[in-house]
Amino acid sequence: MTYQIKLRLVILAASAGLMGLLIAFLGVKSRREVAQLRTRMNQVDSESLRIADELGEHLRQLNNSLYRYGSDHDPADLRDFLQASHQLEAWIGEHQPSLTTDHERAAMREIDAAYKGYLAVALELQAKLQALGPQSATMSAYAPLMQESHKLFMLNRALREAHLERRASILAQANQSIGQAWTFQLVSLAALFVLAITLAVMSYRHLILPLQAKLVEGQALLERHEKLASLGLLAAGVAHEIRNPLTAIKGAMFLQQKKLENGSSEYADAKTVEHEILRLERIVNNFLQFAGPGDLRLAPAAAAAPLRAVSSLLGPELAKSNIRLVLEEPPPLRITVDEAQIEQVLINLVQNAADAIGRNGTVKLRARADRKRIGNKETNVVILEVADNGKGIAPEVQQRLFDPFFTTKETGTGLGLCIAAGIVQKHGGAIQYQTQVDYGTTFGIVLPGTVDHERRGQDSPH
Repeated sequence: MTYQIKLRLVILAASAGLMGLLIAFLGVKSRREVAQLRTRMNQVDSESLRIADELGEHLRQLNNSLYRYGSDHDPADLRDFLQASHQLEAWIGEHQPSLTTDHERAAMREIDAAYKGYLAVALELQAKLQALGPQSATMSAYAPLMQESHKLFMLNRALREAHLERRASILAQANQSIGQAWTFQLVSLAALFVLAITLAVMSYRHLILPLQAKLVEGQALLERHEKLASLGLLAAGVAHEIRNPLTAIKGAMFLQQKKLENGSSEYADAKTVEHEILRLERIVNNFLQFAGPGDLRLAPAAAAAPLRAVSSLLGPELAKSNIRLVLEEPPPLRITVDEAQIEQVLINLVQNAADAIGRNGTVKLRARADRKRIGNKETNVVILEVADNGKGIAPEVQQRLFDPFFTTKETGTGLGLCIAAGIVQKHGGAIQYQTQVDYGTTFGIVLPGTVDHERRGQDSPH
């Protein structure tokens, strides 16, 4: 079966699986939408009834208080009226911000305005009732109040109708959404059916039929596979031991170079072979280290120690490209690390910085103290930084910066930063970076550490 056929089968199977998941998702989503719709409808209905009942109850309390006061002239009824008027005013102010539709807000504004007219008429009636003294008021005295009260009751009905309009709008939107979901679900089911049939036909044509044709050759293929498995084990052993002959070749090449005249064509060929041997050795070491980095040999050290070692090692080499490797004098900081492995991380970062610059630039090495969250707690840390003024890192490269086997270099393996991150993580730290295109990049190795507070002469007797 060819690669194209396998790819088609995989795509068809993946499409069918995704379509099935989509159908299941739409079914669950439709059920949730129906449940949410039912909840919202119940809320709107209860809210409509509650608001209508509350407004009607407030109006009845106001009217009854005035009626009783006009009949009995009991000051308690007047106090009840004033209290009920304050409650209704507060109720209107409380419900105005919670309304959602323009119709509801307009109805509540009309209720607010009508209530102010009602309250003016009620206060005028109250004054008349107080002027009557012990006499009972006639029904004609209550006519303006009844008229204003009737207006409020009608506006209360209009507010309830506005609530019902919102209910109908919610229902229409939900029906449209559910209808679209069901339509898409039916289309997805039809597409899933077509995909399943296509997958079955292709599987039978390209899997079952070829298997039937090759049943006679099964025993021969089995024997061949056994031989290939044995060869695979042998190849794995050879790959593991490849570093030993590389070392011997490298040594022999070094001896031969000493016998050749510098500047001759033979010497140039030998340098080319040496360069390729070193590149092959580096690739093998990178793969082996990525598969299983060595154990750490932790020991207390000054944070400046690995920086000075890397500066001495790489400074002359970078100077050939007119790149200055500047070591800024660090404060007295202490770290507990495997110096050799931290130096390896720094070497990788400095080489990357030099590659980003190309020629004519500056790479700075420095250390500083800070407090950062490592793991689940905030702690004192020491940050070893490598800063360059190169071309920076493009956004699309940043997304895959620490991915294994990803590289932007023609001869790179894409394991350098991945290995560096693994080493720092084994130290209980992390690698951070800041970059700006065309301005440079700063990588920081964040390690658990402390500030050495001892100063020369601090503890000496005076």
